[in-house]
Amino acid sequence: MFKICPKGHRFYKTSDCPVCPECENNKKQLSGWKSKLGAPARRALENEGISELSILAKYRESEILKFHGIGPSSIPILRQALSDEGLNFNT
Repeated sequence: MFKICPKGHRFYKTSDCPVCPECENNKKQLSGWKSKLGAPARRALENEGISELSILAKYRESEILKFHGIGPSSIPILRQALSDEGLNFNT
């Protein structure tokens, strides 16, 4: 079924997923720690208001894993990004 996003992009999806592929592609991070994550994980963090590593460091790994879109493969990427900045997940 064809859908139209709020920005006017037309796209085809066989599922109920409302995410516009063109908008999602435009939002993709070209560099930085978010660029290493898949789109579902990036969206999950965005939806929770986690835009900076300092905000991420306030969460426990177990809390992050409960977000829809975050899987076990995201945790090592996030852990490394935090470590590179001298941060850790909350304990």
